[in-house]
Amino acid sequence: MPSVGILILLVIAGTALCVKGRAAGPAAAFSALTVLLIVSTPVGSGIPGVMATFFSVLDGATTPALNHQTVTSTAVRR
Repeated sequence: MPSVGILILLVIAGTALCVKGRAAGPAAAFSALTVLLIVSTPVGSGIPGVMATFFSVLDGATTPALNHQTVTSTAVRR
């Protein structure tokens, strides 16, 4: 799809118009379409893997705090 850049720009413009007109539903739909178009390009193909890694690290960091566990730190104290 050689014109995906133009499609992305048009969808971003549609999102901006919906936000300016205070139409939340269509703005969310345009935003979701923008994300799908960006992920479908070769540049954006790594985004799902990056997000999976981010949420995995976030889950590993927050689970002990939510379960009221103490984490022993390996950092050197001064």
